[in-house]
Amino acid sequence: ETIDSMIRESRQRLLKIPGVLAVRSGRRLEPDAPWGFFFAVAVESPTRLAACTAHAAYARFFAEVITPHAGRTLAANFETTPGRDPLLS
Repeated sequence: ETIDSMIRESRQRLLKIPGVLAVRSGRRLEPDAPWGFFFAVAVESPTRLAACTAHAAYARFFAEVITPHAGRTLAANFETTPGRDPLLS
């Protein structure tokens, strides 16, 4: 139930942040996998990503949804457009 709530909350809250194009979230499939929950935010550029993570709604989401249920977190940023230089986005 907690993971289901985290999935719902991530989609509802993060999509309201300006510049967020999409949110994907879910639970682990393998019971022994180290991470029980994940979310991914799609944005146009590193500048938009910085604005997203600095937004008050993102901080509130992290404080109210992630922190109470996660012993540790991992952040990884990826460029998903083939041929695009992430430093020039």
